[in-house]
Amino acid sequence: MKRSSGSNSTAAKDREARIQQILAILHKWGIHTLGQFAALDKEQVGARLGPEAVRMWERANGQSHRLLKLVRPPESFEESFEFENEIETAEPLLFMLRRFLEQLSLRLSAIYLVAKELTLRITFANPPTVRSDGFAGANKQQYERVFKIPQPTNDVDLLFRMLHTHLENFKSEHPITAVSLEAQPTKPPKQQFGLFETTLRNPHQLSETLARLTALLGADRVGTPVLEETHRPGAFRMEPFSWNVSAMFAADTAASTEEKKPALRRFRPAASASVFISENWHLQSEKIRGKVVDQRGPYLISGNWWDEKSWERAEWDLQLENGSLVRAHKSQGTWKIDGVYD
Repeated sequence: MKRSSGSNSTAAKDREARIQQILAILHKWGIHTLGQFAALDKEQVGARLGPEAVRMWERANGQSHRLLKLVRPPESFEESFEFENEIETAEPLLFMLRRFLEQLSLRLSAIYLVAKELTLRITFANPPTVRSDGFAGANKQQYERVFKIPQPTNDVDLLFRMLHTHLENFKSEHPITAVSLEAQPTKPPKQQFGLFETTLRNPHQLSETLARLTALLGADRVGTPVLEETHRPGAFRMEPFSWNVSAMFAADTAASTEEKKPALRRFRPAASASVFISENWHLQSEKIRGKVVDQRGPYLISGNWWDEKSWERAEWDLQLENGSLVRAHKSQGTWKIDGVYD
């Protein structure tokens, strides 16, 4: 059980008071030097002054043993360099980043760690306006970008290609004065696969591909789509990609055991349509048209009624005379086709 800091401070104060009391008694005895105190009999000191005085006597005679506790300073895997002259091209910057990666990889490998994240910082001569994927705003003297590595690694070539791909689309109106690169360490990933499980054929190639897509499209457009907790059709968010074979294998197994249901192949964006309602319904749009022979609906759905993003719509499942099954909805008097059932 750990004692609180308050109890520790109280014990230290009590011990200090006891030492001062022992020193006062020794002065009354005429003991004023360390040699005089060390010449006293150990058993007599303990009998008259207690165990604290015995510990003082042992330290005075060199008989005290105290374990040396080694405290490692926190490792900082960061490399930086300040240029003597301002640079305006990417070649010197890439040269230094390559050197940084080689040094970081060597230090990480020496203690059996790998890099899971890289943080690139570029310092400019004057507060610039940076145009690159929207990661840096205006009037900032330092540009910072964090690179998430899907498969942690110390492969210098792979990490350098990730940085090089990003810097190909990086533009600045002001010269560069300094650059730094920081690596977040982690233990090498270990995963034992089952008989019917497999890993990626080349995880490093996947990392490079994701880095290129992130540089071209932006970090908010690359990842794994996850459904939002809402009934709004098509609502999802993007999360960073993570490779989890066990979860995917379990999901595929569960899907194969369930009864197969028709899948909705959505149109993105939803196609505008017109529905003529008379004795028979007729659907007309650029993607699909025909006479409606059967229908199910309307299914009324709504959400976010508590804020300004409120929405509501009425959905129908329509079967056309050619056998096509269509999902359509009507919102604010406008018809749109969401998709076709396969």
